[in-house]
Amino acid sequence: MLLLADKVVFLTGGTEGIGFECAKVYQQAGASLCIISNDPGSISYAKSRLGSGIVEFVLADVANSDQVKNAIEQCLDVFGKIDVIHNNAGISSPSKALHDTTQLEWEMLFAVNVSGIYYTTLHGIDALKKSGGNILNTGSLVGEIGQEIHAAYTATKGAVNSLTKSMALDYAPFGIRVNAVAPAGVITPLLRSWSQQQPDPESAAEYLANIHALGYCPEGDVIADACLFLISDMARFVTGCILPVSGGAELGYKKMYSKQKQVYDL
Repeated sequence: MLLLADKVVFLTGGTEGIGFECAKVYQQAGASLCIISNDPGSISYAKSRLGSGIVEFVLADVANSDQVKNAIEQCLDVFGKIDVIHNNAGISSPSKALHDTTQLEWEMLFAVNVSGIYYTTLHGIDALKKSGGNILNTGSLVGEIGQEIHAAYTATKGAVNSLTKSMALDYAPFGIRVNAVAPAGVITPLLRSWSQQQPDPESAAEYLANIHALGYCPEGDVIADACLFLISDMARFVTGCILPVSGGAELGYKKMYSKQKQVYDL
């Protein structure tokens, strides 16, 4: 039996990286998808790769309330309902200490990573109340453990964790579950860009393998499988959970960090 048969998933940032891996897994599990991206090029790429499944693409910026509202309405016009909102869109730059972060960089990080969740909830909660659906937020391990030279980013992911728990309490009376997935390092275009911002980019790959207790940095499909569980009925009694899919990175992070003697982030 397909885990997401007859389900409609509204997925932000679903055309590359973890989001695209989620789109593939959700489609294989039987879901209809409404995928939101602000990048026309990545939308074209995703269209060519997702094949013949039921997929609607919307060009929209999650940091813009009106565009999110229009995207929700378009999804409802096409599919008639929304069962899952997966807030995956996010940015990580800049890789800087707080005092080196510009006001524009700070505001952009919060606009995408935090306000994006606010806007999808603001405009999509009524649809979820009707469907008895659920919300999944893509967080990060660093929202729990912190991260050097990435203060603004970790602040947004800490906010995602707190939002997830508060939203879970607020929407439980409606039967709406709210959870988050918290990866550590994952090989994506975003991570490759991150690696180039580090003090020693050539050592980044070795570092990313070593921080995970399981000994390697995974591809996005590892995270997508965990996301599928959280949005499916298999997790029907799970809410307010920040699920680490981290290969045990948090268990040896401080020890490994001191051995590296470099300044890196997850």
